[in-house]
Amino acid sequence: MIAFLKGEIADLTEGSVVLDVNGVGYEVLVPGQLLSMLEGIGSRVKLYTYMQVREDAVVLFGFLTKDDLQMFRLLTGVSGVGPKAGLNILSTLGVDDLRFAILADDVKRIAKTPGIGAKTAQKIILELKDRLDLQDVFEKKSASGQITPEAAAAAGSQVVQEAVEALVALGYGSTEALKAVRSVQPGEDMDVETVLKEALKRMAF
Repeated sequence: MIAFLKGEIADLTEGSVVLDVNGVGYEVLVPGQLLSMLEGIGSRVKLYTYMQVREDAVVLFGFLTKDDLQMFRLLTGVSGVGPKAGLNILSTLGVDDLRFAILADDVKRIAKTPGIGAKTAQKIILELKDRLDLQDVFEKKSASGQITPEAAAAAGSQVVQEAVEALVALGYGSTEALKAVRSVQPGEDMDVETVLKEALKRMAF
């Protein structure tokens, strides 16, 4: 099994990368969002891979991080979700938004993926929700620099997390809650209650 490939990008298509590894070209199917993160043909990249062995072909799927690969593996572990469907979901939502959608029971958001209906989306949520943790999701997204406004200090990060968790407990979707809290742009001088009140005002419109 091929765990990862590291080499020079020889070609790029709409949904794949051809990676030159010591003179051998490997075609790797990748999420659409990954393509925008690459520097282009001639640059070097390391992709963590999942290998699907079929009767008629061996197909490689590639991801920039182990975390992305792990989420892909979780998706393909859901009955009825194959590797291509899993790749489509990650291309449509991205790993972080998918986690929030699952934790928020947001069937409609997942079902926006071409080829994924409401029943499959419900099955994904049902089978994966207990395997994800909101705090862990926050930590991962915070590490990627996407969860708090740039002006917010470390103290603000904790306020953001607690405010979003409170909104989720009230029944709001995680993605919707995070968006509302971020719009408040909480700083060090704001406590959770203040941020929560401001976020609720914004969600009322």
